Amino acid sequence: MTTLNELTERKRPLAVVGLGYVGLPLAVAFAEHCEVIGFDINAARVEELRKGHDHTREVEDAVLRNAKIHYTHTPGELAKAGVFIIAVPTPIDSHRNPDLRPVLGASATVGRHMPKGCVVVFESTVYPGLTEELCLPILEKESGLELGRDFALGYSPERINPGDKAHDLTTIVKIVAGSDAASADLLAGLYGLVVKAGIHRASSIRVAEAAKVIENTQRDVNIALMNEFAVIFQRMGIDTLDVLEAAGTKWNFLSFRPGLVGGHCIGVDPYYLTFKAEALGHHPQVILAGRRINDGMGKYLAETAVKQLIRMDVRVGTAKVGILGFTFKEDVPDLRNTRVIDVVRELEEYGVSVVVHDPEAEPGEALREYGQKLSPLEELNGLDALILAVPHKAYRALTPTALRARFARPERALLMDAKGFFDRAAMADAGITLWRL
Repeated sequence: MTTLNELTERKRPLAVVGLGYVGLPLAVAFAEHCEVIGFDINAARVEELRKGHDHTREVEDAVLRNAKIHYTHTPGELAKAGVFIIAVPTPIDSHRNPDLRPVLGASATVGRHMPKGCVVVFESTVYPGLTEELCLPILEKESGLELGRDFALGYSPERINPGDKAHDLTTIVKIVAGSDAASADLLAGLYGLVVKAGIHRASSIRVAEAAKVIENTQRDVNIALMNEFAVIFQRMGIDTLDVLEAAGTKWNFLSFRPGLVGGHCIGVDPYYLTFKAEALGHHPQVILAGRRINDGMGKYLAETAVKQLIRMDVRVGTAKVGILGFTFKEDVPDLRNTRVIDVVRELEEYGVSVVVHDPEAEPGEALREYGQKLSPLEELNGLDALILAVPHKAYRALTPTALRARFARPERALLMDAKGFFDRAAMADAGITLWRL
């Protein structure tokens, strides 16, 4: 089996398969210690990285330009590697079932080119058992090699939080698991080169897979609870954020906030776990209840906006509503699984004209992935309502006076704040009606 010394002495390269939000930071970090092959099937992505630019902004261009990585979209070049790290997306399909095509396709590609003595480690989020039940047979079939005799298998779940510079690859404890003790030792040593927060050795690959999938499921359920609280408190005429501020004074109260839940992890991972649970004959109730609540918040926000417009004597069919923010979270360009689109589509069902602005998102990607045009901020004028969906820092520059001027009837300015972003007192002083989730 490949040894750590072979990697650090650059006698055998390490290959990172998938150069997105997870794979690229890994490749850059390992390039300081090993020879690295960065592989992606997207030729345009490979060319972008060769030119020293990362549109995801997970790696700064100056750092990227200094990283010695051999980028390629040619699968044959993978045959040189001693370790393969597969970090491809694991999304869900339109029926909310796991879309395994990327991870199974990557397994086939690696299998066709992996040499004897290599280690294949998966970082993609999957349900417990998938690595060994689905990926391993593909590796063996395509390579003609046998696990244990010819190669080793591992799993080390990614824990990247897009846009979070305080918690990056190096500062988050890394979970590793191997198909045997030797591969676990190798992965612990390998990841220990770049992760300063420490290594946790899981007892098995399935345990490591399960640990990852419940991390985001737990967050999803907790946010769903806050969203349900918000719906209840709205009916009671109580401000949810005031309640959370008061409750938060207790030392063991968990700090979660209501809002739209999208992205490639929290809004996706629970479906991987429930898919496997149902295959085993168990129908999860708490997890799916949380998913239903969170998946329904875009519709709730839009319907509340319509009700508010009606109360203001605005004809809904001719109303114009502006939306601030379209990415799945603040201060990142990531549009994957954004739930802002649910707000847009629901408002359009009522005949509302919707104008969306986002300073972080790439307009071409929004149009390509969602058919959604992103407009300049100047076009958010003559509004009947304005919805703050994503609290980008750039929106701090929007003063109450400037916001009020964007409404068709400034004396009836309605601002709906889904994240508690704007100052309530300042908006009241400016004559803006502020609704908070």
